[in-house]
Amino acid sequence: MRTERKLTRLDRVFARLDREPERPAHIDVPRMSRHRVVLLAATLAFYGAIVWAVVITSWLVRLDWQVMFFRPYQQWSEIHAFVDYYVVLGQRGPTAVMVAAWLGWRSWRQHTLRPLLALGVSLLLLNITVGAAKYGMGRLGPHYATEIGSNEMWLGGDIFPSGHTANAVVTWGILAYLASTPRARRWLSAVSAVTSLGVGMATVYLGTHWLSDVLLGWTAGLLILLALPWFEPLIARSEAWILEQRDRWRARRGQVRTAPAAPPLGAPVLLTPSPADQEEAAARAPVSAGRSARAPVYLAPGPHTARSDRSPVTPAGSRRPPHPERHQRGPASPARPLTGG
Repeated sequence: MRTERKLTRLDRVFARLDREPERPAHIDVPRMSRHRVVLLAATLAFYGAIVWAVVITSWLVRLDWQVMFFRPYQQWSEIHAFVDYYVVLGQRGPTAVMVAAWLGWRSWRQHTLRPLLALGVSLLLLNITVGAAKYGMGRLGPHYATEIGSNEMWLGGDIFPSGHTANAVVTWGILAYLASTPRARRWLSAVSAVTSLGVGMATVYLGTHWLSDVLLGWTAGLLILLALPWFEPLIARSEAWILEQRDRWRARRGQVRTAPAAPPLGAPVLLTPSPADQEEAAARAPVSAGRSARAPVYLAPGPHTARSDRSPVTPAGSRRPPHPERHQRGPASPARPLTGG
């Protein structure tokens, strides 16, 4: 009796690495539900509350100064080297490359460009919103503070909100957003939350950001993830346009490959008569049919000879070879008078 081999966990992993034969018929695309809209509105209100608390120099600014004077990088100096490496998880360049590689494999496996396009749209929104807030409010960081207890706003800085924190929320959160199963979405949401939380606290530990910067960075990244379903129609249209351009390029490339080659130099070229020439030939056909057909004229091969070099022609039209003993006649002598004999 033949028994089937039981698949191990490693076999299942390699099975998932294979490319699917075609694009899945149903890809779960998050929609802007009522629950999501309420959560987006609450997060936006929290964003405004943080900005207002910093502008009016409230208790949040005093907490920022207390954490700065505590100097965590001196209190726990033994973890300084680890934090220096861990904070890289919030830098845009390295994290975008890692996540883009993973999503690129998913795009190849599922025959869809949506993962890469969703990442591109989210990073574009991140650059626009966070960049505008940074340069619009111009807050200085702890290392460049000018007055103790001030909010350091509109002084030419660019740290409010924290770009590292917002980038960690968006870059790692997009993996949970694009998860294919609810279970994977829950696990990836937890991993991205812990990662972004650690990156934000790492910037506070190193003294590069105020605590309020990190809070606003978390909020800014979450706003982008919550608003991303509004851009799904744009992502779908962009994917359809890119695939259409790809098909046109392939068709154009195939036509160029299958085009007939030009005839070599010196080869006869077959000319097809035009419709006008064909009509004219058909009109002349009855006239030519009534005439007597002439035998085709063939030219003898070989070099052409002059008339003086040709053999004489008899009245019958045959050519006789010259006789070796026959002398050529001279000019005719004058007629002699007849004499009687």
